[in-house]
Amino acid sequence: MQYVNLGATGLRVSRVCLGMMSFGNDSDKPWVLGEDAAEPIVRAAVEGGITFFDTADTYSQGASEVATGRLLGKLLTREEAVVATKVFMPMTPGENGGGLSRKHVLAAIDASLQRLGMDYVDLYQIHRWDNRTPIAETMQALHDVVRAGKARYVGASSMFAWQFAKAQHLAERHGWTRFVSMQNHYNLVYREEEREMIPQCIDQGVGVIPWSPLARGVLAGNRTREGERRTTRAQTDQFTDYLYNQPSDFDVVERVTEVAGERGVPPAQLALSWLMHKPGVTAPIVGATKPEHLRDALAAEQLTLGEQEIARLEEPYAPHLVLGHG
Repeated sequence: MQYVNLGATGLRVSRVCLGMMSFGNDSDKPWVLGEDAAEPIVRAAVEGGITFFDTADTYSQGASEVATGRLLGKLLTREEAVVATKVFMPMTPGENGGGLSRKHVLAAIDASLQRLGMDYVDLYQIHRWDNRTPIAETMQALHDVVRAGKARYVGASSMFAWQFAKAQHLAERHGWTRFVSMQNHYNLVYREEEREMIPQCIDQGVGVIPWSPLARGVLAGNRTREGERRTTRAQTDQFTDYLYNQPSDFDVVERVTEVAGERGVPPAQLALSWLMHKPGVTAPIVGATKPEHLRDALAAEQLTLGEQEIARLEEPYAPHLVLGHG
């Protein structure tokens, strides 16, 4: 496993980040694993060199954070683990139960730390842009979270590049903590982030940690052009239907399968390796509910692609509407 700095910070992270959304007891999502079933996967991730773990308060209504804290507590010291979580989605009833107001941000970090069983998180991220809260209020609240020692760094997730630039400018102007990372929607099927966000991140020294690097399993073959759904996730995850539903998406999937067959590797390995070859990408956030999912992620980090292979993988892509910001 290789380790790199997260953007322009001194924080060292593994080139693969394990997404913890798939773990948590008593989830209403049939593809989420309870802690006992998740432990062998997380253990194998640690043994494979992964030290970077991403969750969010909203995943299984907090159960993912509970699982993350318990599982990592068995396997790594707090200094060895790099733990990221997020704030924005509604977590309690009422008008102030979600969003990025000062009230919610300061309440949410305390609730996340309690569920995690930790004194601090390494990376505290805003899960989405809040149109109802002035971004200056949010940036000042996040700065106070860092000053209080409850987070070491702050990051952002899917938004427009102008919004990200505005947030960074306000933080710099006021001497507040700037975002060090961008967790965006980016994979072989959805590459709109290459237009503005990723060049901006490269220019500003911001680490890119993409979510859905396998297009929620589409690039691994969990569904077909004809409509076959091959996994529980594919059968029950309606968000996937929203994100990946244009015919050209399957042109890309078929090209990945073709090139993977020539290389003698699973399509998931090839698609993840492509992402790790792209400029600006620090670590894709990979979900895993089966041992082979993790094996593919670890193998992808070691796989080298040539320029011609990369060009072939990218050739079938067709533009998309902006997807994933909402």
